[in-house]
Amino acid sequence: MIVIRFTNMRKIPSILFFYLITYGQIELPEYSTDEIIIENTGYTVSFNEAHLQPNWVAYELTKSEALGSLPRKNNFQVDPQIHDKTSLPTDFKGTNFDRGHLAPAADMAWSKAAMEESFYMSNISPQHYSFNRGIWKKLENLVRKWAIEYGSVYIVTAGVLDEGLNQTGNRKNISIPENYFKVILDYQEPGLKAIGFLLPNKKINQSLMDYIFTVDDI
Repeated sequence: MIVIRFTNMRKIPSILFFYLITYGQIELPEYSTDEIIIENTGYTVSFNEAHLQPNWVAYELTKSEALGSLPRKNNFQVDPQIHDKTSLPTDFKGTNFDRGHLAPAADMAWSKAAMEESFYMSNISPQHYSFNRGIWKKLENLVRKWAIEYGSVYIVTAGVLDEGLNQTGNRKNISIPENYFKVILDYQEPGLKAIGFLLPNKKINQSLMDYIFTVDDI
């Protein structure tokens, strides 16, 4: 089970997550003071140097952002805010793994800077090519549809980073998550609506609906 803890004490607008109707507060993914937190134009990352990928990526996606139409650049690059331990754009060459976006490029097509930053390696996790181009892409498309339908949604997503994961990359130092999660929240009144998905990092032929979990379960 993935445990996502939240705190109602900190308020960082770039990673707003749960809106509390009673108090008008925002709850956030909980993080420790020694985590590497990176704030970019369109999303925020908690970066894990041991696994060379995010603990989580969090962002708001509005209707206007979901309708963005800037072209995809595919310019993968090292995040300038990470100076030491990081994966490299060439690390996935010759493997069965795509450089999988956690904040999708298509969600960042509303801003040139946001689009460029979505290709930072700090936003990338090794996803099996059939997973990344299959069910994960379907889920990303569904989230954009919800953002348009509800006006805006909040998303927290990442691979599940456990000890003892297999590794990939030219240097064999990038952990391969066995599962990925995505939690989506529509916080508009009259009531909160939230849903979670937990998906194995492999080719999946089943429906997305088979991988729905409650937020508490995730």
